[in-house]
Amino acid sequence: MNKRYTKSFFLAIFFIASLLRAEEGMLIPSLISAFESDMKAKGMKLSADDIYSINKTSLKDAILQFGGGCTAEIVSSQGLLLTNHHCGYSYIQYHSSLEKDYLKNGFWAKNKSEELANPGLTAMRIVRIEDVTNAVFVGASSKNDLETIQANIKKLTAAAIAGSHYEAEIKPFNYGNDYYMMVKETFLDVRLVGTPPNSIGKFGGDTDNWVWPRHTGDFSVFRIYAGKDNKPATFSKENVPYQPLHSLPISFKNRKVGDFTMVYGFPGQTEQHVVSSYLKFIIEKERPARIHMRDLSLNVIDAAMKASDLTRIQYSAKQASIANAWKKWIGQIDGLRTLDAVSIKIAQEKAYIEMAKTKLEWNKYADVVDKMNDLVAAKSELEFQYAMGAEYFSYGPEYFKLARGLNDLITNYAKYKEKGELNSVIEKLKIGAEGFFKNYDEKVDKSIFQDQTKAYFGYIGEWKELTKDLKYSIAPEWYDNYIKSLTDVTYSKSVLTNKERYLAFLNNIIEKSLKKIKSDVGLTHYLKYVTRFRNDVIPGYQNYSAEMNNLLQIYVEGKFVMFPNDKHWPDANSTLRITYGQLEGSAPTDGMMYTEHTTLDGIIAKYNSGNPDMELLPRMLELHKAKNYGPYAQGDELWVCFTGSNHTTGGNSGSPVLDANGHLMGLNFDRTWESTMSDYMFDASRCRNVVVDIRYVMWVMDIYSGAKHLVDEMNLVKE
Repeated sequence: MNKRYTKSFFLAIFFIASLLRAEEGMLIPSLISAFESDMKAKGMKLSADDIYSINKTSLKDAILQFGGGCTAEIVSSQGLLLTNHHCGYSYIQYHSSLEKDYLKNGFWAKNKSEELANPGLTAMRIVRIEDVTNAVFVGASSKNDLETIQANIKKLTAAAIAGSHYEAEIKPFNYGNDYYMMVKETFLDVRLVGTPPNSIGKFGGDTDNWVWPRHTGDFSVFRIYAGKDNKPATFSKENVPYQPLHSLPISFKNRKVGDFTMVYGFPGQTEQHVVSSYLKFIIEKERPARIHMRDLSLNVIDAAMKASDLTRIQYSAKQASIANAWKKWIGQIDGLRTLDAVSIKIAQEKAYIEMAKTKLEWNKYADVVDKMNDLVAAKSELEFQYAMGAEYFSYGPEYFKLARGLNDLITNYAKYKEKGELNSVIEKLKIGAEGFFKNYDEKVDKSIFQDQTKAYFGYIGEWKELTKDLKYSIAPEWYDNYIKSLTDVTYSKSVLTNKERYLAFLNNIIEKSLKKIKSDVGLTHYLKYVTRFRNDVIPGYQNYSAEMNNLLQIYVEGKFVMFPNDKHWPDANSTLRITYGQLEGSAPTDGMMYTEHTTLDGIIAKYNSGNPDMELLPRMLELHKAKNYGPYAQGDELWVCFTGSNHTTGGNSGSPVLDANGHLMGLNFDRTWESTMSDYMFDASRCRNVVVDIRYVMWVMDIYSGAKHLVDEMNLVKE
């Protein structure tokens, strides 16, 4: 087919595909047989047992949770693991330096002895999923009898893993209406095998993040190692590559619009059941404030990274972490406004209330919507204060991390000394300081502190507290001068903001110096506000959340009872899920048509735009000019990315996108900007997940990077 579709042809294909489009939902794998016929109608050739089984190997045995927050998949009989570049980014950065700039130049182990260990990195496989709802509620007076429920959970998990090396966890689903147990196997030795340079793995940078068309080679390669018994083991040179129960074949089959796609992974969180007033709060207040807080940090970090290669390496992972949610939220509130999501929620709530009034036994559902909206009106400010504190203390000034450790030492000094643990604790702080200051720039942190503190004080109303005893009116300049003075003294005097001062303190700790450090300006500032946050804000927010969850439990139960023919699915909660759809483009707004895939030609066009987020290393230009695509092209094109109508969210990063035969088509790594609102409301006409094509991944490994030995490990299906 000609690589440029005519508009009429694309519209025809888009219309046909839209008739087949999958519904929203993130399905529990153990229940997938209920959807087997629908999946087969959309082109799937697998059985439910092929996807999930506890009696034989199945696709689930190749899907792992990577690092606790992403998804990865096994692609060889030697435990080779693929995930996203951004999922492995902090580990790539950990191994990088000015001398070994793996971020800029990439890294490829030539053999297994060169693969790099990553302390603390895990990969977790689901052994089985079990519905334990009835067992959890045995003896409980209600669904909120937490004491009985927790006692039952403790017994059930202990029995499930007795005599094995497995772990077990039971989680509530549908706000505590259901409970499922996940039996897990966690691997503790996961090594970095390879990564493309940032010019591929982060191509497009913040400019393209959450945006289509996309041309990012968002992948990295790891390997699971195990003990000689093939069971999880901590890092050891004696460990050997893990031999998996199943590894995914690689699909080289030509793609086309309408092809069946399935995403298998660990989506993090969705909130499909929130009420209209809460959605309005998110759109108009909470998200804009969080975006502003991150704007302040990113403005400082981005400028510093452009000015210095050392700072670029130090802050690359931190910048990516801050920027990812920042841009997602911008698209999210825009999408919700465009869809007029609040009005849709109001209409849904009206239908729910009217249905509840039709039967006497449904009366208990009649007032739950009003109660939830009233609760938002009364207490959503608690969530706002919590969100601002989370931004300030988790994504604001970095020296706060040192303050937490130092405060623990001060608080527990006598206990550590009595138990003979003092020297060990101090030594750990010193070791931690080396890692901290390796990736710390005092000037960068100072600017972040100044900007973020001013914003935080504004959001929590701290100015009123600071000026309540003053007898005269305050000019705006007073605020700026106060913050500047606080910033200057914190970064010129505090032991927490400078490596030499911090290590000098740790090297000469005596009880007298502990008394003195309590007046350290950096520590006193941190403790004053984090203590208030922990003692006042967090408990209030937790109580508010508990009240809302109790109401949501009733609300969701009502949906199941009153609307039994609707498609119901539990919100994502970082457990293994399946979603299915088709390879297809979209038309998210009037006059805009997104085709379903991008190619290497688009990378070169973006590079020629001169945008610094689109920089390339010379090799990419050389290979493109020579059209050296190897066996990885489709016709005369090298596909880079494609989109599908699969319902995904955070945590699905790195998830395998599988074809009708269960073969790996690509790695899920993003959604389009118009899709980020799907955490709250899914719109099948516009929501699309973004995938890096596995053939481009193979091309980067083989042709671009010369790591064909890794491709040779895999099972390539070329028909």
